[in-house]
Amino acid sequence: MTTKKILTLSTALVGFAGMATAQMEATESPVAGMEMADEMTIVSWGGAYQESQLKAYVEPYLEMNPDVSVTWDESSAEAVAGLRAQTEANNLTWDLVDVTAADAMRLCDEGLAMEVDIDEVAAPAPDGTSATDDFTEDMLVSDCFIPQIAYSYTFGYRNDVAEWNGNTPSSICDVFDLEAFPGQRALERRPHNNMEWALLCDGVAMEDVYDTLETEEGQDRALAVLDRIKDQTVWWTAGADTPQLLADGEVVFGSTYNGRLFSAIVEQDQPIEMMWDTQSFDLDGWIIPAGLDEPTLNRVLDFLWFATDTQRLADQAAYISYGPARQSSAPLVGTHAELGVEMAPHMPTNPENAQGAFVQNYEWWADYRDELDAKFQAWLAQ
Repeated sequence: MTTKKILTLSTALVGFAGMATAQMEATESPVAGMEMADEMTIVSWGGAYQESQLKAYVEPYLEMNPDVSVTWDESSAEAVAGLRAQTEANNLTWDLVDVTAADAMRLCDEGLAMEVDIDEVAAPAPDGTSATDDFTEDMLVSDCFIPQIAYSYTFGYRNDVAEWNGNTPSSICDVFDLEAFPGQRALERRPHNNMEWALLCDGVAMEDVYDTLETEEGQDRALAVLDRIKDQTVWWTAGADTPQLLADGEVVFGSTYNGRLFSAIVEQDQPIEMMWDTQSFDLDGWIIPAGLDEPTLNRVLDFLWFATDTQRLADQAAYISYGPARQSSAPLVGTHAELGVEMAPHMPTNPENAQGAFVQNYEWWADYRDELDAKFQAWLAQ
């Protein structure tokens, strides 16, 4: 399927006011009182993001439910392959999976994720606004997707590279300029984002990127741009890789999630800067694997009702610089829970940071990911 629609993030997520002083009273989940499992396996991404989930809603939920235990599996990057394999083997071991919007679409299309009514799995806003209206249409990209955050892929760079002679990168295209900005790069080992950035730096307009990338010629054009830096690139597979490579001085440029860079820059005080130009917006949220037994499903639904409410999503934004998916959460975001740093300037949805942002076409990637993955891996092996 071809789609020319490029989704836009809700403007309600842009701009953050002060943190509210009062906690909101949580509403009781629709499955309260039903038989529930006393353990749950949650799949996430590890690192700073998973820690924000732990602090913002897993630990508070366990305090309210002391007989429940949670096991973490840091396999979200392989969520599609993992659920395919588990389903084929008739051995489902995951109960709740954190995924990107495009992966949620793929899993939903393949029947590996359960379709949900967002108003039945997520609480209304404190003023009574339904979850459907609070998340907005831009967030509800799949019948199986339960939104959590808006984030971006962007670049960090060392601010002490002597060979740059005092120059500071300001454009995404500086990543492809080895003459002005020599040194090793770090890029994710997949086509996603890399091919869009390559085309943009080869003169393709933002609105034409996916039409171009849909063609054989456009794909080859993107790979030709990436060829310029291929020999100077370290290919990462985990979000923690780039911040560590930058901190160790093994690379001078590197792409990763903006929250990972926030952690390295603000929490760890590394000699790294964030480059927001042409940051690539994405969404992240939950899917429920299809085929859970009833007690496990009830536990997952009870947890989701709590974990995706207005206050919990605002609480998560106090630990990592990702914008909460609910409009009602935005005014509750203020300072970092431990450092006291104002979070708004570090959010990808902050108006100053969002200038020139690129919004991914999640539907397009859901359709073409397998095909381009194969082509990209073949190119890497050349």
